[in-house]
Amino acid sequence: MPPVSARLPVFPWDRLEPYKATAAAHPDGIVDLSVGTPVDPVPELIRAALADASDSPGYPTVWGTAALRDALTGWVERRLGAAGVTHTQVLPVVGSKELVASLPAQLGLGPGDRVAFPRLAYPTYEVGARLAGAEPVPYDEPTELDPAGLKLLWLNSPSNPTGQVLSKDELRTAVAWARAHGVLVVSDECYLELGWEADPVSVLHPEISGGSFEGLVAVHSLSKRSNLAGYRAAFLAGDEAVLGELLKIRKHGGMMVPAPVQAATAAALGDDKHVTEQRERYERRRAALRTALAGHGFRIEHSEASLYLWATRDEPCWDTVGALAELGILVAPGEFYGAAGERHVRVAFTATDERVEAAVRRLGG
Repeated sequence: MPPVSARLPVFPWDRLEPYKATAAAHPDGIVDLSVGTPVDPVPELIRAALADASDSPGYPTVWGTAALRDALTGWVERRLGAAGVTHTQVLPVVGSKELVASLPAQLGLGPGDRVAFPRLAYPTYEVGARLAGAEPVPYDEPTELDPAGLKLLWLNSPSNPTGQVLSKDELRTAVAWARAHGVLVVSDECYLELGWEADPVSVLHPEISGGSFEGLVAVHSLSKRSNLAGYRAAFLAGDEAVLGELLKIRKHGGMMVPAPVQAATAAALGDDKHVTEQRERYERRRAALRTALAGHGFRIEHSEASLYLWATRDEPCWDTVGALAELGILVAPGEFYGAAGERHVRVAFTATDERVEAAVRRLGG
């Protein structure tokens, strides 16, 4: 039996290791801007909620506690503008990457089915399709896709890696097209609360959904907005028929968010103050890096939201990665996100203030 991993591309980050070694040799140490991993402390109220729930000897439920579901529905209504959201329209998951990688298989997709995602995209969309044995289909415009055999359409706004935000008109058009062709829309909105030059909108907003969640699922994560990447705290919201089926499958698979993490998630979603404070940190780092990169000859494209600057010097991305590594700065080559990114790099601004200041100095800022 051939290994399942044979269906998958080479894990891209392994290719970055030699450049990481070069950057790490810098006398003042590496400034790692290659991965969007949080570096700031977990807010105290979240840690307190986790600790208070730490005596949880029994199995948690896949659907989550009633308190967690109340927090999820309340946040979807308050932050995404949806109305009348019920417990059957939310579902906690063990981190958003797990969900993205396993969703096509959990939906029962396989050979003969097609999964579409943006041409420049988070590589796990393709991985999920390949793990299920479905055909991965990158697109430039979703409405230009051939709907034959298309079962799942991924949207991603704000985009990883580019930070591009889809307008309300673009979202409405994509949703209408998918509904007309019976295609499930799953919208990855994990960076929705990190808009800088645009105000990202969810597909669940009434102006996009028409007041109905039919055929729509939104993916959200607490990794970025609450510094909870280490907690694996994420959730789905949307079509109750789709979520109900996923709930049944996930019960059989024991895909349970740990009970202390459920409590921490509820606390995090009930507090907006820490999100505002974290946004302010990222906004300062973003401004400093953007100015320094521009002064170093880079052009920043899109990047109106998310935790990244999509930068280019109109040269092959690996040349850029190598040149920055010589300065002790590690960034991600755009090629990781598709061939269309071969002349760009993705620069995360998730480093500490001290490391961002070091990068700015090295760039001549």
